Amino acid sequence: MEQMTLFDDRTYTAPLASRLRPKTLDEFAGQEHLLGKGKMLRMLIERDQITSMIFWGPPGVGKTTLASIIAGRTKAEFINFSAVTSGIKEIKEVMNQAENSRRMGIRTLLFVDEIHRFNKAQQDAFLPFVERGSIILIGATTENPSFEVNAALLSRCRVFVLKALEEKDLIRVIEHALKSPAGFGPQNVRITERQIKAIAAFADGDARTVLNTLEMAVTNGELSAEGIRVTDEGLEQCISKKSLLYDKNGEEHYNLISAFHKSMRNSDPDAAIYWMLRMLEGGENPLYIARRLVRFASEDVGMADSHALLVAVASYQACHFLGMPECDVHLTHAVTYLAMAPKSNALYAACEECKQDVKELRAEPVPLQLRNAPTKLMKELEYGKGYEYAHDTQEKLTHMQCMPEGLRGREYYRPGTQGEEKEISARLEEIKKWKSS
Repeated sequence: MEQMTLFDDRTYTAPLASRLRPKTLDEFAGQEHLLGKGKMLRMLIERDQITSMIFWGPPGVGKTTLASIIAGRTKAEFINFSAVTSGIKEIKEVMNQAENSRRMGIRTLLFVDEIHRFNKAQQDAFLPFVERGSIILIGATTENPSFEVNAALLSRCRVFVLKALEEKDLIRVIEHALKSPAGFGPQNVRITERQIKAIAAFADGDARTVLNTLEMAVTNGELSAEGIRVTDEGLEQCISKKSLLYDKNGEEHYNLISAFHKSMRNSDPDAAIYWMLRMLEGGENPLYIARRLVRFASEDVGMADSHALLVAVASYQACHFLGMPECDVHLTHAVTYLAMAPKSNALYAACEECKQDVKELRAEPVPLQLRNAPTKLMKELEYGKGYEYAHDTQEKLTHMQCMPEGLRGREYYRPGTQGEEKEISARLEEIKKWKSS
């Protein structure tokens, strides 16, 4: 028999997050809205009345752990399935196994991690077995299941949204790790409350990150006869670079750009700068942000301050010339200008209303007085007849009808009262009054 060494002992070799994975609901941190006393998911688990469900939430909030806890309580065969390493063949094998178990009166609980990575055909393979009750499906995903899970499969699953852990939950996880025999309990780790809070803040709601960071901080601590002391210098090395949750193709991308756009629209420069820098820190292309600013300048500021478009375009050029990290201050300049500028969506409203008419109404012919007449035939057909040259008049205005006859009297641009648009509104009223006289 081969002698076991220290390095064969899982207690010492397994990562801290793995050693401290909760085994009961009482050990589970966070998700009180689902697992608090009397809450629906807790009651379903405690009563062993689990139905097919999807756990949706950011990394490190306990999706896999929760499935493991359910597996420990349910009277069903538990199969752990990964969407990363499994294909149609593996799915069919597991489904056939589950079907055989069903015929013998045994339920199968199938946990599928990262279910959003399965394509439509792979997800469809689960459907008949979920419908027949051959399996109870628990899927875990960091992506919005509305977009990433087939509608037919999603309609047969209950979606539970898991939230990022709060600071108090993360501190509880750290304190448990410091006391637990499976954690650092036997090693007498000395760490300050300020250092614990710094690790919790860095983890940004992710329990796995908080434990990995704590493990690195303790590993790099100072050894002495009394135990291990976590130093500020060692901790700073562990948390010097924050890894932000930001998927440039996922839902969080659209959440952040939405928050950014709406903060500028609400004239809140501080919030707008924060959301912009969150995106940049997460690796967003500065040119993408600059393009959004160009759009915002006309959509939400418009004629209230036409200089906004110039500032936005200039910020795009600055980003193109310099790139990151230097262009962040130029984007901050433009974001602040646009947030503080007077707001008007009159141009956007005019554009959308006119587009609707162009799509839905007949293509009106151009009035003869507005047509060009470069040939003799066109002149004989009275192209250009009745055209009035505005520069020939003292007012630089004429009574000539420019709208097609079918759209006579239609108005698209309705200026507001903010910034320069207040003057433009007055000017437009004068023009309309003159033309109607």
